[in-house]
Amino acid sequence: MSTPSTTAPEPPEHTDPAGVPAARVDGVADHTPPPTAAENSAPETAAAGAPGKAVRTAGELAGTAAREAAALLARPAPGRLRDVVPAPERVTPDATADHLLAADAVIRVSADPTALAVAEQLAALLRPATGYPLPVTDTTAPTPAGGIALDLTGDPDLGAEGYRLDVTRDGVRLTAGTAAGLFHGVQTLRQLLPADVESPTPVARRWVLPGGSILDRPRYPHRGAMLDVARHFFGVPDVLRVIDHLARHKINRLHLHLTDDQGWRIAVDSWPDLGTVGGATEVGGGPGGHYTRADYSRIVTYAAARHITVIPEIDLPGHTNAALAAYPELSPDRTAPPPYTGTEVGFSYVDPAQERTYDFVADVLGELAALTPGQWLHIGGDEAFKVPADVYAGFVERVQRIVAGLGKTVVGWHQIAPAGHVDGRILQWWGTNGDDPVTADAVRRGARLILSPGNHAYLDMKYAPDTPIGHDWAGLIDVRRAYEWDPATHLPGVPAEAVLGVEAPLWTESVTNLAEIEFMLLPRLPAIAELGWSPQGTHDWEGFRRRLAQHGPRWTRAGIAFHHAPEVPWPTDAHIPTPRPHQDVRKGPLLTPGA
Repeated sequence: MSTPSTTAPEPPEHTDPAGVPAARVDGVADHTPPPTAAENSAPETAAAGAPGKAVRTAGELAGTAAREAAALLARPAPGRLRDVVPAPERVTPDATADHLLAADAVIRVSADPTALAVAEQLAALLRPATGYPLPVTDTTAPTPAGGIALDLTGDPDLGAEGYRLDVTRDGVRLTAGTAAGLFHGVQTLRQLLPADVESPTPVARRWVLPGGSILDRPRYPHRGAMLDVARHFFGVPDVLRVIDHLARHKINRLHLHLTDDQGWRIAVDSWPDLGTVGGATEVGGGPGGHYTRADYSRIVTYAAARHITVIPEIDLPGHTNAALAAYPELSPDRTAPPPYTGTEVGFSYVDPAQERTYDFVADVLGELAALTPGQWLHIGGDEAFKVPADVYAGFVERVQRIVAGLGKTVVGWHQIAPAGHVDGRILQWWGTNGDDPVTADAVRRGARLILSPGNHAYLDMKYAPDTPIGHDWAGLIDVRRAYEWDPATHLPGVPAEAVLGVEAPLWTESVTNLAEIEFMLLPRLPAIAELGWSPQGTHDWEGFRRRLAQHGPRWTRAGIAFHHAPEVPWPTDAHIPTPRPHQDVRKGPLLTPGA
């Protein structure tokens, strides 16, 4: 059975005879003592027979040679500058310019609050493993000066999210036109350091960055992932952890599927029973739950600090059993259905024929819009099988106008394509056959697309027949299948310029806890991230699988569960401990970090 890789204990530090931990150099213990003050200051003695020539004792020479050898071992392997995921637009290695991050390094940053926030995030990422203080100082003209400089230049060539990273012997310089660009550059900088940088506790080693420069800009403005919190409810800490995973891979949108038949997950003051009654269950009959307004704001704020925009989804008119259980007046027969804990779809819908339904929609979307600073509201629109086509189209058109009246842009699953167009409308396409003339027609009428093909981007699909959780209705999706498709040409009749980007949905009918979320996300999420960020010319499966493999040890050190995909050549230090026995997803945790 496929199992997640989970955290394994780090090998003990090597110790010298006195019991003092020795520095590790890319896994090699360095027992060479540092030079003493006397060694650094004493004049060299003249050797007999060599007047004027300064020499050292045999012991001093041996110590110097050992230190120089250790420094060579500390240098990154050739090509490390290219090991970034997603692949940068342009990489120019310089093997003579490796930079050793010093213990007294300072992070200098432009005197701008948004840039300063990114610099503090960088320091917070590096301090635990390095043990270095890494003070942050703002200045009008930051220079590396032996440390790291983050320079907010306003350079229009770098766009809204691009950056340039230069690593030299003298220091590291990261420049961008925006704080988002600086933040993405920080994620690259993090990847260039040894995997031990993910350790939550100090590791005694040299922290060397490979020399050279990187110029990087995203291919698409929308690079998203969706988390279904309706089928199974996940608390705020779990959602924040998912946001961290998105940020690592330069994903800038988090789509939250907040409502479905099995649960309503967001408090609405004007309709209070939605959360308390509609949110009180989940698939399998668990306790469910919902986010308070404060909870939701915490998620939105945390994401925004990592330059990720939350896109909330209220699925309408179908997938609404939880809402009808709370407010039967919205049902076509005005009768409350029992709470639903199964996984079938298409049987429920709010009544499109009564005004009270549109009062409900306006109230819910209005409160959600007020809590959501991003410009998008997702209205769902899929699998309303019991609503006649003309009635369905009229409902969607009216809801689209409600969203526009709130000053937001409407997003919906591609089933809303036949409805009349409103300015800026975005369709999220989840088909599997690569041919959809109805969606292509909507694009001709002005719609734009987010691509989430079910047979490539749906992360709830199994990796292989024996994957212990997930589905296979769209096929099996291993890492290669998630990676090998081109958003620009995937849908016939849709021009490349109509594609806003890509999104990887994770539906959670069979996913019950954080470790299972991570197991299904990783390592496929980086594949979708690379399709959204990297230029098409960089896409190469063999190169990607090699680069991706280097992230296994990073995830291991960070305590992140992931599927040890057999098509990826993981290093031996991407530890896989013996898993616990699997359990039925309805009865409790299946996959747990540290198992």
